Amino acid sequence: MKVSSIQPTPNPNAFKFLVDQALAKPGQTLAYAKPEQARNDVLAQGMFAIPGVETLFFCDNFVTVSMTAQADWRGVAEQVTRLLESHIPDENAPSPVPDHGHDHHHGHDHDDDNPLAKLPKGGDPEVLGRINALLDDRVRPALAGDGGGLQVMGLEGKTLFIRYQGACGSCPSSTSGTLMAIQNLLQSEIDEELVVTMS
Repeated sequence: MKVSSIQPTPNPNAFKFLVDQALAKPGQTLAYAKPEQARNDVLAQGMFAIPGVETLFFCDNFVTVSMTAQADWRGVAEQVTRLLESHIPDENAPSPVPDHGHDHHHGHDHDDDNPLAKLPKGGDPEVLGRINALLDDRVRPALAGDGGGLQVMGLEGKTLFIRYQGACGSCPSSTSGTLMAIQNLLQSEIDEELVVTMS
């Protein structure tokens, strides 16, 4: 595996490492807020062992590494790059990336045989399906470009609960401007009474 570039994100404490191989299944994201969540992921465990690494977000061909404010960015970048370039995927695994059984695919379960299982808990499945389709088309690609992602946690009445991932998770602009932009988009395309809030 080769690191093709290391890119800054709008979050000053998060950097996006682009590689030449897939780090997640197509359409899947893997977000780890703490090391315990990465028990079954050797690569993520190795990254959490690097001093200063706080959270990890895997998507397509990149991983966003969020660091503590005190972390030595250059030291973390060198160690993450070395770890990524020495990583050899498990050839015996059924897929090129780990499957953790957690809700990481845009807040969906990993049950590919049941389309309704892919919807977040709570709320009208049809409305949630339309919301996720719109987010997939108009919001998630932009967030991924900045090293982040978005998980829909559920819908209660007219209130949609979301959680930011990756660089967006601790970025000040995510909690204000981006949140309002998502709400405006959903109000104009889905339901003018929808309210979007952080979970």
